[in-house]
Formats: sequence, structure tokens, C-alpha cells
Amino acid sequence: MKTPTIESARATRKKIAPHIVRTPCVALDGRATNGQFAQVILKLELMQRTGTFKLRGALANMLEAPKAVRRVTAVSAGNHAVAVACAAATLDLDAKVVLFQSANRRRRELVRGYGAEVYLSGGGGEAFRQAERLVEEEGRLMVHPFEGPVLASATGGVALELFEDAPDIDAIVVAIGGGGLAAGVSAIAKAINPRCAVYGVEPFGASAMQQSLAAGHTLSGIVNTSIADSLSSPLTAEYSFGVCRDHLDDVVLVSDDAMCRAIHLLFEHAKIAVEPAGAAAFAGLI
Repeated sequence: MKTPTIESARATRKKIAPHIVRTPCVALDGRATNGQFAQVILKLELMQRTGTFKLRGALANMLEAPKAVRRVTAVSAGNHAVAVACAAATLDLDAKVVLFQSANRRRRELVRGYGAEVYLSGGGGEAFRQAERLVEEEGRLMVHPFEGPVLASATGGVALELFEDAPDIDAIVVAIGGGGLAAGVSAIAKAINPRCAVYGVEPFGASAMQQSLAAGHTLSGIVNTSIADSLSSPLTAEYSFGVCRDHLDDVVLVSDDAMCRAIHLLFEHAKIAVEPAGAAAFAGLI
């Protein structure tokens, strides 16, 4: 398995740089954690175009595709769909996106607003099968939400920027859905500073990675019940699972109540408003 490297992360970041925002890092008021830590740094990927880190991987995979590829598809609970639609519009590609039926109305509107066609599907496995049919019947490129070395090199750019802005950090806490962000961040963080601990966080009701790590292999058909729909992957995949297994120090679980409290604390002390998935890492920290 080819793990992302500092060189691959830098090359990918350079490739996508014209189309993304270099998001800031800010220090969090120590009162938010009752002074438990010398310093807490927030990496504000919510200020990325489309509101999440997902655009990094979507752009990287589309730019890596052969020039002849002009049509793409994707499967998503919401954020990845918005990112793929935005990336396709940016690169003048045709996009058809399969969204889970549970995806909220605002995300559906955002996808359509970027010019992508939306297909609704009942659940995770069904959605992936529907997207695969679009690949087979229409020759579309599948832009995976969390799998592959190109995507991990793209998300590794988050760690590059974090260390550039805060070189003395000794621990990173990152949320896990399918594992694409955690794979890139953990691999690059360990390459930059092997002594830096990297912890993954999942909700109790959406713990695909922790279950897979406990089993020692990837899993599918996972039923999710958490309010953090953006972290509710129905499966894990070989590449992201392998990188997370090799580079994460631990994966911990948090309750929906803990994420709701973290949302409140982030708004109170940092004046930022996040969805439950965006509060999961902070919930894990506290």
C-alpha cells in the first residue's frame, strides 16, 4: 500500500491550490476546555469553499483523471456531493450525484445550484450500486468520498497547513466518517513529526472505522443512527482503513449529546457554527 508522503501532499496541494482556500488556524479560548490544555488550535475547514474539506479530494481526483473524462458521479450523504458538484462546475465537467434519501434539502439545493443532476437513493449500499451503474452505463468517473491515495494526499494538505501555522503541536484530533480525512492527516502528521499523536473520533451511532479496526478488516452494511449524518458511512474501504490502522494512535467514540455540547461551546467561545460532524473532534478532545 502506497502511503501518502509529504512530497505527494505538497504536489497535490499545488495542483488544487488555484481552486481552494487555504483555511486559517485559530487559537481557542482556554475557557472552552476549562484550561485543560496549554493551547488548542482549530483548523477551520468550515471556511473552505462548499464549507468542508471535501473539495480538496474531489478536485484532486478529477484533476488526476485522463483529459478524456468529462463526466463524473459520486455517492454522498451531502457534503461530498456538494464538493463534487462544485469541483465539476469549476473544471467544466458534467456531474450526476447520488444522494442518500436522508440528505437534507439545503444540500440538495446546493448540489443542483452548481449544475449537477441529483439522484436520490434509499441507503448506503443501494446508493453505491446506483452510482456504479452510472459508471458502467455512461462511462463516468466515480469520485469516491473517502478512498484512495490521491484523495489521502489531498486531505494530507490539511496537516501540511496545520504544521505550517502551528509547528509545535503535539496531538491532532480528527473526525472519521469513511476515513479519508483521517488517513491523509495522520499519515502526513506522522511523516512530519512521528511523536505527534493523532486520534480519530467517531459517534457511537456511526462507528464504522472503530468496528473495522476491532475486527481487523473492512466492513460493510453498517447501520448508522447518529445525528452526525456526515460521519455516517455504511462501510470502510481497504486503502483508507489501512492508512488509518497504521497511523492513528487510537479511535474514540462520542455521544450525540457530547457533539451537541461541543457545538454550543464552539459557538460560545469561538463564535463559529458547525454541524454535528464538525463538532465531533472537539467533543472527542473534551
